[in-house]
Amino acid sequence: MNDTKFESQAIFRHEFVVPHSAIDRNGHVNNVFYIQWMQDVAIRHSDATGGTAAMQSVGCTWVVRSHQIEYMSPAFAGNEIAIITWVVNLRRVRSLRRYKFVWLSDGRLLARGETDWVFINSSGRPRAIPESIRTSFPLMPDYE
Repeated sequence: MNDTKFESQAIFRHEFVVPHSAIDRNGHVNNVFYIQWMQDVAIRHSDATGGTAAMQSVGCTWVVRSHQIEYMSPAFAGNEIAIITWVVNLRRVRSLRRYKFVWLSDGRLLARGETDWVFINSSGRPRAIPESIRTSFPLMPDYE
């Protein structure tokens, strides 16, 4: 992953070339890589907005409750794609984040997904999301 851009403070975009290491025996990107890329871009977005520092200052972290991915088209080694991510909501202890994978060449949708994150304390118990975290992530509930 090599190029990162903000489309706005709320919408984070990361562009990269699909590496050969992501290709499975079917000749296209293995689904496990999409999940890894979703997690990686969420962390990059959090780092860029100050969310990671705010999270660390309260001694907490995020864990995944669930992932969902819908594939529209396969990707192959050497393809140039972008992952776009945004936070849809911040509830008491959970947050929904969405992702779009698009072709750089024409912006066509390759895949879309979402992750339901849970905010937990150092003992692994859910904790109410503090205001310092909430202000790090402007919400985009209707962005598609």
